[in-house]
Amino acid sequence: TPTLRDLQLPLVLTGLPHFDKYLCMIRRLSTEPPEMEVSSDCGPDKCWLPHLPDFNTLPEQMRAFVQSMHCRVYPFLMNQPRMCAGNESTGAETPMLLMAIKSQVGNFENRQAIRETWGRSGWVKGEHGGRGGLVRTVFLLGRQDSTTGPHPDLGGLLMLESQRYGDILQWDFRDTFFNLTLKDLLFWHWLQNHCPGAQFVFKGDDDVFVRTSALLDYLHKQREENGMWSDLFVGDVIQNAMPNRQPTTKYYISESFYKGAYPPYAGGGGVVYSGALAMRLRQVSERVRLFPIDDVYLGMCLHRLGVAPIHHPGFYTFDLPETEREKPCAYSSVLLVHKRNPKEMLTLWKWLQSPPSPHLSLFHSNSNKINSTVS
Repeated sequence: TPTLRDLQLPLVLTGLPHFDKYLCMIRRLSTEPPEMEVSSDCGPDKCWLPHLPDFNTLPEQMRAFVQSMHCRVYPFLMNQPRMCAGNESTGAETPMLLMAIKSQVGNFENRQAIRETWGRSGWVKGEHGGRGGLVRTVFLLGRQDSTTGPHPDLGGLLMLESQRYGDILQWDFRDTFFNLTLKDLLFWHWLQNHCPGAQFVFKGDDDVFVRTSALLDYLHKQREENGMWSDLFVGDVIQNAMPNRQPTTKYYISESFYKGAYPPYAGGGGVVYSGALAMRLRQVSERVRLFPIDDVYLGMCLHRLGVAPIHHPGFYTFDLPETEREKPCAYSSVLLVHKRNPKEMLTLWKWLQSPPSPHLSLFHSNSNKINSTVS
């Protein structure tokens, strides 16, 4: 049973000024096992409401989050338990890099562009004769959010996609912005059960572009210079960020819910961390209350572990400078860039396979110039 020392009191819900306002959390944790089995239809929890005086004025998605943040375990709708299964004696199917991409049901074009470009599963060569490594890619989905609908029923198409590619992980929870944190928690459990040998994990969105070969080269270098470096966590690190207090914005967090600065965290788009750290994150997440912004929640878990995220200038989570985006040579130092649509992913990928003249423009050109760029 978790003790008071285990609770993430300084970071989670620090806007609650009196100790008795933590009692509902303490009462729940003291009576439930750490890995409680919570069904996907667990009811709203009103335990926090007396301590959030502005609850009724919060945006709908924030109210929904507060009442469901005790729910942590959801059943699979689609699973890939054999993703990393192989010859146990040789470990031939243990990926060096497992790519876990957050997607939504309707984003087939993004997923397909990733499959055809930087997220291809299989052996990927390093750049300039580098060692490379085995890569596996999975997509993390919830179910379509009916509150933003109506939506066409894409369940049958998603099932066909899963049967065709075997890379869809879908759980039975509403796929909303504030539920993105659930994808991290549920993925870590899947990883422990079905792919614990993965050496590194890339976690990203389905609208980024990754130079996978260059990322593998970077990871080989880190492993050779620092051993396995079990605490490796790399991305575009943001320090001393304050919560957004504007109620009309996507990232709004009320002061009654969280007070103070966020811990250091890596900005959205994508991060890479060691498989060993993924296991520790799964464990510590049991003692860190859910937070509606997934990147910040990862920072909270790292803080609880005493692990500092490492900044890498090659993670362009807020894109390249506008004047550089169409220049092929600008991508030579990029590990990740956000964001790119499917057509841009395909164009950039083809350029990387056979670079054209550095003076050509990649994207915003007439069709003839684009054809010459990717030929």
